[in-house]
Amino acid sequence: MEIVSRERAAALIRSGATIIPGGFGSCGHPDELTQAIEKRFLETGHPRDLGLLFASGAGESCSEGLNRFSHDGMVSFAVGGYWGLCPKLTGKVLEGKIEGHNWPQGVVSKLFTEIASGSPGVLTRIGLGTFVDPRLEGGVIYEGESLVSLRELDGKEYLMYPSLSVDFALLRGTRADRMGNIDMGGEAAFHDACAQAMAVRKCGGKVIVQVESIAAQGILPRDVRIPGFLVDYIVVEGEGRHYPSYGHLGMQELMPEPELHDLIIAERASREVPVHGVVNFGIGIPALISRFINDPGAMSTTIESGAIGGTPWHGQSFGYADSPTAIMEQSALFTFYDGGGIDTAFLGFAEIDRSGCVNASRFGSRLTGAGGFINITQTARKIVFCGTSSTGGLRVEKDGEEIRILEEGRIRKFVDEVRQVTYDRKRTEASNVQEVLIITERAVFELVKDGRIIVREIYPGCTMGDLQNIFG
Repeated sequence: MEIVSRERAAALIRSGATIIPGGFGSCGHPDELTQAIEKRFLETGHPRDLGLLFASGAGESCSEGLNRFSHDGMVSFAVGGYWGLCPKLTGKVLEGKIEGHNWPQGVVSKLFTEIASGSPGVLTRIGLGTFVDPRLEGGVIYEGESLVSLRELDGKEYLMYPSLSVDFALLRGTRADRMGNIDMGGEAAFHDACAQAMAVRKCGGKVIVQVESIAAQGILPRDVRIPGFLVDYIVVEGEGRHYPSYGHLGMQELMPEPELHDLIIAERASREVPVHGVVNFGIGIPALISRFINDPGAMSTTIESGAIGGTPWHGQSFGYADSPTAIMEQSALFTFYDGGGIDTAFLGFAEIDRSGCVNASRFGSRLTGAGGFINITQTARKIVFCGTSSTGGLRVEKDGEEIRILEEGRIRKFVDEVRQVTYDRKRTEASNVQEVLIITERAVFELVKDGRIIVREIYPGCTMGDLQNIFG
């Protein structure tokens, strides 16, 4: 292990290399390293033609994280699970300047371990019937060949997501000792850091870890999350500049309060939280639900980063939770998810159509990617989709218990046909899903097995005319 400057670390990255950028969306990304690589590229034109492999792409929807890799020629290939927080990089993919693939976040998370073990990839039923199925789009964001293949085993269909060769891991920890052992006690979660380091070492690559400080007294063995034999280089960031999430940089306080219609949805959704059971909160409106739970300790809440319990943050700190009761590796949590471990999942949506398909990954010129949505919706016992009926100018008011729609949004979210299939109610195994609800700002609907949408509840003050408006 060698302690180096961030400039020296950036100089190690060669053109054409494939990088695993660490972190989870808003949390835990080694920004000092990313900034140094960007600076070198702008000054020298290198490294260029990089590949990226990430589960949840880091960023704050503006310029940080993987957005710094968005310069023309810097990246040529990328496979990722969640793309919503790195729109500049995503834009280059949508322009056709980067070959891009979108796989389920939980699949990519598990892929790091498969690469480390020398496995050919992840064989799973996750993704069947969605846009990652090669019979639909094959997970290809822009024109190109799908890397995902269809397999059959014992009469059942599976998808094969292949292992990729990786050259560098850019990771972040809190402290390092003189042996290179990494403690992550100050991070939002552990993410997949150890598995990512093992994957790169298996491929003969180098692992670079950014930390806040060097531990003068060493690190207790049980506090080590990445053992030193996996670490090649350490960059010391310095105290006072190490934040668990982008929201902790002051952005959280500057963010506007959620819209009234979002709070109406979150409050109604909170009544679907089971008294006991395992709950998942997705990004967006679902992350607001904890505000309305009187006794959050009565259930086991989870967010995909690996944080268990506590109060999830939203916006620029999604992935972070105040006072979590436990933290586990992201891939381990997705193993639990894939096995049907979630009792109730709360997720957002972009479009829902008349045949029971849901789009939560791509709409118009915006690509967020599947994230953990596919893993969760194909295995959770109960799904609660949370979202407004329309967007782009929707205005509502609340007078006591009554809801009034003052102005409809320009874009309806209940459509004849979704633009991308992230979930298909008809293809979900009945043994896994007992109930699928859609909670909006004016009504609660049920999405039944045959794909029909049934009205379950109309809020006081809303009319059948308000419901008819959302369907056009």
